[in-house]
Amino acid sequence: MEHRFIPINKPLLDDREARAVLSVLESGTLTSPSREGGPAVQRLERAVRDFTGARHAVAVNSGTAALQASLLALDVGKGDEVIVPSFSYVATANAVLSVGAVPVFADIGADLTMDPASVASLVTENTTAIIPVHLYGRVSDISAISEAAGGLHVVEDAAQSLGSTINGRHTGTLSEMGCYSLYPGKVATAGEGGVVVTDDDAIHDRLLAIRNHGNTGSEFGSFGINLRMPEVSAAMGAVQVDKLPSFLDSRRRNAAHLSDLLEGTDLGLPVTREGESPNWNLYTVMSDSRDDLLDALNRNGVGAAIYYRVPIHMTPVHAGTCSLPVTEDAARRVLSLPVHPAVAGKDLERIAGIISGAAAAQ
Repeated sequence: MEHRFIPINKPLLDDREARAVLSVLESGTLTSPSREGGPAVQRLERAVRDFTGARHAVAVNSGTAALQASLLALDVGKGDEVIVPSFSYVATANAVLSVGAVPVFADIGADLTMDPASVASLVTENTTAIIPVHLYGRVSDISAISEAAGGLHVVEDAAQSLGSTINGRHTGTLSEMGCYSLYPGKVATAGEGGVVVTDDDAIHDRLLAIRNHGNTGSEFGSFGINLRMPEVSAAMGAVQVDKLPSFLDSRRRNAAHLSDLLEGTDLGLPVTREGESPNWNLYTVMSDSRDDLLDALNRNGVGAAIYYRVPIHMTPVHAGTCSLPVTEDAARRVLSLPVHPAVAGKDLERIAGIISGAAAAQ
């Protein structure tokens, strides 16, 4: 019997997004060079503020741009070191490089997010900022990392964690700034886009200047960059953020059901810490037979995937800079399974059955 393909993630769009985009096209305002942005950008920013509780939100054209703008707003630049996890998408380090600073790679803990002890060991007189990543939607321990950083700037890479909370507080709002991505593989999408949130009025003013003109208002001057989000993208994103609570409910139900189905297998299942509520952007397990398991799932129509097979510090640009044992072990063992809202209960049972069958065949 042939089964339908289950992608690792899938944007869920309907007539609401179509109407919002059509409204922008009919208005003739496809972008706005004004400080405040166009009407759709403002709607998206208001939706993100309302959802996360942040004082300010600034929409930009990608999650990477959100990180870049945040570093520029803090005057991070040439000669500065920024501590980042190596177990992340390469954009985390690339944003640091884009402002002329140097990424310094920290190891991760058992929950696959940045290890505060590793951070503490890497701080030098040149360290200006830390970028923890809420990987897979899991909540990085920002409190412990901030303590380890000793008062240095902390910018949250919350690209994968819009909607994740710890003790009721949203990721992205746990430090000076947080950066979300609205790429199609995330829990809500604008097609392309990112949002920076902050409670700091001065940082907000700088972010607006940087978005529109690449001007930091400091000795670093103007970079001549354009980080504006188009109105079409913002219109789609605003609708998606309005839908986000229902998306998250589905993901959390699916993650809980899949955990129940996989209980008793030899997989390392994700375990949340007290007070943590991930958005389950990716449901990631650990397996010593990861590649065989991936092959079995893919052959049977399940879009399981590996994020990230090669840690950033092992890519050609950074190879040989450090050794990170926990990161390197995770890269050999992680496997992400689909739990997005389009995944039905029978799909989860099928995934669990393929995993059980693969284990029995070994």
